[in-house]
Amino acid sequence: MVEVERGLPRVRGSVKWFDPAKGFGFIVAESGGPDILLHVNALRNFGQSSVCDRAGIVVSVQQTQRGLQAVEVFEVSPPADGEVEVPELDPAEEMLPLEPARVKWFDKVKGFGFANVFGRPEDVFIHMEVLRKSGFAELQPGEAVGLRIVEGERGRMAVSISSWETALHKKG
Repeated sequence: MVEVERGLPRVRGSVKWFDPAKGFGFIVAESGGPDILLHVNALRNFGQSSVCDRAGIVVSVQQTQRGLQAVEVFEVSPPADGEVEVPELDPAEEMLPLEPARVKWFDKVKGFGFANVFGRPEDVFIHMEVLRKSGFAELQPGEAVGLRIVEGERGRMAVSISSWETALHKKG
């Protein structure tokens, strides 16, 4: 059954591919049918600038002259295929608060980057695997995110990342 939001059907599927440099990608609906165009603007309205391949996604779609296009993103979840080898959050980590942060920089080639939590001077380390596990393909400097953070041997490090919009709805 297809859910309808403001007259537009809501579709659950997975990201076939998304290229942040090009600003678009495609979604494959669980129910089949043609690929759905995912433009970066729909992601930005959700609070993300990218999404990793094979991530789960829920969007509303509309028919355009060029085919189906995602209008609004409602949910992004990590790939369920087990290719990303990152341990799940343990129960103690799941209880950590989502801290509001802004990305300082992130380098996909190096596989890591840093963010700053609002009101705190120290950097928070973000590893590429945590990014992927959280359903992101990359982060942009200045992007607002919610982080669950633990103290590591070398300082604070993120164990999960949420879009700022998601963090606002999941406070704590």
